[in-house]
Amino acid sequence: MQLNLTGHHVEITASMREYVQSKLARLERHFDHVTVVHCILMVDKLRHRAEATVSLAGGKLFAEAVEEKNMYAAIDAMVDKLDRQVRKHKEKLTDHHARDNGKRDLS
Repeated sequence: MQLNLTGHHVEITASMREYVQSKLARLERHFDHVTVVHCILMVDKLRHRAEATVSLAGGKLFAEAVEEKNMYAAIDAMVDKLDRQVRKHKEKLTDHHARDNGKRDLS
């Protein structure tokens, strides 16, 4: 997974970069086909906003979160949203009807 991290009106520190990488590693545990993640961290007065676009096999996902006074809470909320979207995307790719083909009783 390639991570592109950008900051608007905020300096991306090494600890912030490591925090985002560790949180986004959770996405790879649920779905192996995550290729590129573009994450933008922004500060507007007292609002901290984190948004990310995830490119994966079969499409793109987008999530954003806004928190007051805490960038790490915004990152956590954004990753939670992305995690739910990745699990839902993976469920859509799974063919649930393949298991039932041989077990139908036609009598």
